Amino acid sequence: MARIAALVHYPVKGCAGVEITEGLLSDAGLAHDRTFMVVESDGGFLSQRKDPRLALVRPAITGAMTDLGDVGAATEVEDIPRLTLEAPGIEPFSLAVDPSGEAGVPMAVRLHGLSFSGLDQGDEVAGWLSTVLNRPCRLVRVPPDHDRLTGGETPGTSGFADSSAVLAVSLQSLAELNSRLEARGATPVPVNRFRPNVVIDGWRGPHVEDDMRRFEVGQAELGFTTVAIRCAVTTVDQATGERKGPEPLRTLADYRRIARGVTFGAKFSVTRAGKVSVGDEVRVTRWAEDGAPSGE
Repeated sequence: MARIAALVHYPVKGCAGVEITEGLLSDAGLAHDRTFMVVESDGGFLSQRKDPRLALVRPAITGAMTDLGDVGAATEVEDIPRLTLEAPGIEPFSLAVDPSGEAGVPMAVRLHGLSFSGLDQGDEVAGWLSTVLNRPCRLVRVPPDHDRLTGGETPGTSGFADSSAVLAVSLQSLAELNSRLEARGATPVPVNRFRPNVVIDGWRGPHVEDDMRRFEVGQAELGFTTVAIRCAVTTVDQATGERKGPEPLRTLADYRRIARGVTFGAKFSVTRAGKVSVGDEVRVTRWAEDGAPSGE
């Protein structure tokens, strides 16, 4: 029986992930996932592909913005929600978060060649990030009228994620990769190299997540969009912000290459919002080609 082993959201795109024990899975993914994004002065987004030091920025959201027991319903909270950013060698920065999402000055931003609008979060946080990354940059937030359609087999939406709302990988897929790395004398890698939202455990073999076409977990349901094409971010040590390439891309290329690139994990759209928790059973309701894969 497969279950959720870990849930991770990334409040600021490209920065460190935050493990949670439960969360609201909305149409745009886990609550707070890629709600904020670091951009250069011209609006182009920054990721670890361009600046691996983003991994050193550790965000945290404090103060609930939604009630997990009532999907989509806002709740009154005594304390104002805040985004806290930490990085080595500098005092943490805390930013008040407007629960309505309307605070900030609209700014044109670009994400993988697509144009969107972001809400600039001000000079103070921009100065903090510019100091950490040693380059001029701004912090923007997804606006309330963000209207983005993501493609793939099951269309959906997302905030500032690269594409689909949810990325899932399994510990069995990671174990297969690490056994191959060790066989060639390379160092095994942790799952955070792949920056997943949902980590699954319990399959009998690797890469079963690639064959899920529809599954339920907790109160939510998800539909397959595409396999995840991996890039140089997988070579970044998430603890140090340093590139450690060429692994794991070199080994993945030996056995996970398709026409579009090297794959690891699968992406999903949210077809029914709901609460999800670590330990929830992954209930697959439809497999690829209407049949369960050999690893199930």
